[in-house]
Amino acid sequence: MTAIAAVPEKPGKVKAFLRLVAIEHSVFALPFAYLSALVALDRLDTGIHWVDLLLVTVAMVSGRTFAMAANRILDRKIDALNPRTQNRELVTGAVSLRTAWTGAAVSLVVLFVAAGLLNPLCLLLSPLAVIPLVIYPYAKRFTNFPHYVLALAQAVAPVGAWLAMTGTFDGSGPAWLLGVAVGLWIGGFDIIYACQDVEIDRKIGVHSTPARFGVRTALHISTVTHVLTFALFVWFGQMVGLGWLWWIGLALTAVAFAYQHIVVTPNDLSKVNRAFFTANGFVGIALFLFALLDLILL
Repeated sequence: MTAIAAVPEKPGKVKAFLRLVAIEHSVFALPFAYLSALVALDRLDTGIHWVDLLLVTVAMVSGRTFAMAANRILDRKIDALNPRTQNRELVTGAVSLRTAWTGAAVSLVVLFVAAGLLNPLCLLLSPLAVIPLVIYPYAKRFTNFPHYVLALAQAVAPVGAWLAMTGTFDGSGPAWLLGVAVGLWIGGFDIIYACQDVEIDRKIGVHSTPARFGVRTALHISTVTHVLTFALFVWFGQMVGLGWLWWIGLALTAVAFAYQHIVVTPNDLSKVNRAFFTANGFVGIALFLFALLDLILL
């Protein structure tokens, strides 16, 4: 008898959609939303608001999911032209355009519901938080610095988390400072990530800092961005009075920053993914954990 080869099972719509939006990448900005929320609660001295923290989590993940879905939808034709992105789910058909739009719409509704359950100010401002998320996919069509549009979109997270806990802008300076730091951090490594696509971006007319100025200059710009990021993290720790545990976390962060700028060079971009996922995932988690320990123990 002739053996019949097993046909790989096609992933379900939900699983394929979660892969489309890379749900696991929520680890980058989510810890800083928690950090902002916990510092706000520490200043209020009212204990931990667990339900509010859960709603912040829901709002953050749903907002990011909407952003990624919108990005993939709007960039699907560009992705089809880039060998690195030709296997993305909307290009291959693993996720239909209808499913992607549905997922984006559901995520947006969940974001607004979570914001409304937090407080009226969060609900009022939630549409404003969505605007840079939608602009970012278009930014690469008209500016050489789309990475800083992404930075603006990511800067919203700590500010939103602070407002979720307090319901007011009063005393929110630390959240704005942390938001700028987080935005520049993510924008800086987005520049590194874009270095992979310089040639194809130039060919198909996609704008980016590496495509405009070259990989070497782009990496220098990313380095300067991350130096500024680190300075803002230092300033944040001083502003809110964090102790020596925070500074240990910052020291580890400095090592992670240095690592990604050492392993990624103009002549060797093979370790971009290692820098992008490993080093930057470590930064968010390490800073949050050391800040949490500082707030609890000191």
